[in-house]
Amino acid sequence: MRAWPPSSWLLAAVGSVLALDGLALLLFKGMASLGVTLPLGIGVALLVFVVWRPAVQTWMRASRWRRVVWQLALAAAVLWLLSLAVFFVRLAQLPHGAQAVAQLAPHAIIVLGSSTPQGQPSPALQARLDLAHELAQRFPQAVVAVSGGVDFGETVSEGQVMGDYLRAQGLPAARIVQEEASTSTDLNLKLSQPLLAARGVAVTDAVVVVTSDFHTARAQAIAQRQGWQQVQTVGAPTPLYLRYNAWLREYFAQASSRLLGEM
Repeated sequence: MRAWPPSSWLLAAVGSVLALDGLALLLFKGMASLGVTLPLGIGVALLVFVVWRPAVQTWMRASRWRRVVWQLALAAAVLWLLSLAVFFVRLAQLPHGAQAVAQLAPHAIIVLGSSTPQGQPSPALQARLDLAHELAQRFPQAVVAVSGGVDFGETVSEGQVMGDYLRAQGLPAARIVQEEASTSTDLNLKLSQPLLAARGVAVTDAVVVVTSDFHTARAQAIAQRQGWQQVQTVGAPTPLYLRYNAWLREYFAQASSRLLGEM
């Protein structure tokens, strides 16, 4: 059996990291988003390729067209990785935290939902809620709208879980509005409008949208497209262990939103 060349060892190392990352989040955190399953799939594919690399190379040498297709696939992969790197750099440069909020005295604070495993806020959602609570104390006149429907496999809506969390943190129930039917960022903001209008908050009033740091640009674009005229988004920090998986998911989510005309 021939020894592996250095490039195979490098591919095996990268594949192992990606596969273990995806597998850990899938098994121990119950996360199955594209940001988790795609690295897992790529990692497994790299490991399989390394093991079968001699056979793959023999197969390619048998046909010129196979070599052309392989080279085109590699070029496409490199271009995709470059675009992903640019996207990650842009996300890393986005401002986040309460300090990023301008002194606009918002009439409402809208908190966008995220996963609620076993009826509890996920770490990313808890970070959003903690930031929203901080802003609610800073702007005591603002209504706080929590928005999110029922997760797959759950029985309680994200909106209910979020409202319960904020009430447990001492935020008066009278300040909280719960939207419990939405299943996307677009619907979060759309379905929150009539609930806030009933509390005297119009789309012309100043509002702050609280989400995760990687999600602020898309949330801002969607809100403005829906007619919110004085909207500012602010991002809560994403836990490091899932940060880059979340960024990868957002890469595809932004592409989807553009295709659907949401932003």
